[in-house]
Amino acid sequence: MDFFGQQDKARTKTTVLVVYFVIAIVFIIASVYLASLLIFHFTQAQQQPGVALPALVLWDPRLFGLVVVGTLGVVLIGSLYKTIALSKGGSAVAESLGGRLLGTDPTDPDERKLRNVVQEMALAAGMPVPKIYVLDKDKGINAFAAGHAPSDAAIGVTRGCMSLLTRDELQGVIGHEFSHLLNGDMRLNIRIMGILFGIVCLAVIGRVLLYTRGGGGRGRNPMMFVGLALIVIGALGILFGRLIQAALSRQRELLADASAVQFTRNPAGLAGALKKIGSAGSKIDSAHASEASHMFFENGLGKPLFGMMATHPPLEQRIRALDPEWDGKFTPVGVESRAV
Repeated sequence: MDFFGQQDKARTKTTVLVVYFVIAIVFIIASVYLASLLIFHFTQAQQQPGVALPALVLWDPRLFGLVVVGTLGVVLIGSLYKTIALSKGGSAVAESLGGRLLGTDPTDPDERKLRNVVQEMALAAGMPVPKIYVLDKDKGINAFAAGHAPSDAAIGVTRGCMSLLTRDELQGVIGHEFSHLLNGDMRLNIRIMGILFGIVCLAVIGRVLLYTRGGGGRGRNPMMFVGLALIVIGALGILFGRLIQAALSRQRELLADASAVQFTRNPAGLAGALKKIGSAGSKIDSAHASEASHMFFENGLGKPLFGMMATHPPLEQRIRALDPEWDGKFTPVGVESRAV
């Protein structure tokens, strides 16, 4: 596997997707400005019956300035609020998913194997050993990494991931999670989630304005129509934002696969883990699983209704990138070697 080529390709696409997010914000501002311009123009004409409708002037510097300041202010304040709320470190995420902190000297063979592999990957990645959490109730094969910096990082692994994978396969999964921490994926995800929350705030303010009554009566109140426009624009912004977020997550997963090969020098281990997921599944049974869906090694929820909303690339695509000669058959799972 040309993992350097795969990394460069994934990073290039990630940059493009981040640019799309910036473009989306610009279009939201332009849409709010145009909607406000039209609403105030026609409302003014209705309030002066019998007077000829003046020509529509598309450029109003004062209105544009108010729209830019107002829209960016709402998005930035909402984003800051959400970012602060999410800045609780990896342990908070792991515990919300039902994770149990693994001790420094476990007696269970699978848990000892896990700790040894995490310590090896930390050494290979040149970072401190993160806290390790075990999701005892989850029998599927999955894992996740969370945290903003090496000092508050945590890695969570399902019971099925430990018991059903060989040491090489587990090493591939853990290498994948370490790459998320090293590549700054968690920080990037939090920023994107913050922006999306800021766009949601636009729609919330729109609902408030929709029911605002002006002195001229509900039917002539321009702020009511501005509120309706904000609800529509906010809903469309959220939809396209989530599409971009899902595409961004898929690219970061491919980047993490390539980086895992760089750490382990063994693409067969990671490919073997993915092949077993095709048989054992990767579902996470937690009420908070949807909130952390973009952090999982493989899709921890049900199959998305639309492929464009998927947070992970198709399993088959990830396997063939690691093993081009794969026959398309998933590996049956069973009790594997417990070497530590």
